[in-house]
Amino acid sequence: MQRAPVGWAIRLAGRVLLHSAAMTEQRVEIREATEVDDALVAAMARLIPQLSSSNPAPDRVALSVIVESDSSILLLAEEQGEVLGAMTLVVFRIPTGVRAWIEDVVVDEAARGRGVGEALNRVAIQRARDAGARTVDLTSRPSREAANRLYGRLGFKLRDTNVYRLDL
Repeated sequence: MQRAPVGWAIRLAGRVLLHSAAMTEQRVEIREATEVDDALVAAMARLIPQLSSSNPAPDRVALSVIVESDSSILLLAEEQGEVLGAMTLVVFRIPTGVRAWIEDVVVDEAARGRGVGEALNRVAIQRARDAGARTVDLTSRPSREAANRLYGRLGFKLRDTNVYRLDL
């Protein structure tokens, strides 16, 4: 196995090997949530407040809708059974092709700086590519400086576009 530089992730047989700045190896598995159990509900109840103070964590029913959706892929980063982070990859077809969006990326405060967000994003990008998407879009608040640096390192380009929102 080729050794990866600090900050990179290698995907091997469903596992992602991360290297921290101290070069100590951490085994983190990136997997798709395929069922909703008490552990997933509790993990999301812990993580979502770290992402958004204006939206509650999804309950069991809301998580079931996401997990059972044909267009949403809920990815989890786990280490020794503990969920360290999560993200949603949304892949859908429109008349101009297959589109992919990354949404609600969150890494537990205690696990930040260890490459967990990068590993989640790399797996999501590969899943989007495998689904036929030619691009992956995401949005990130400017105040999320570390996340924005990560997206730049991963090759995302800031687009000159307007994002509109209508509150319903």
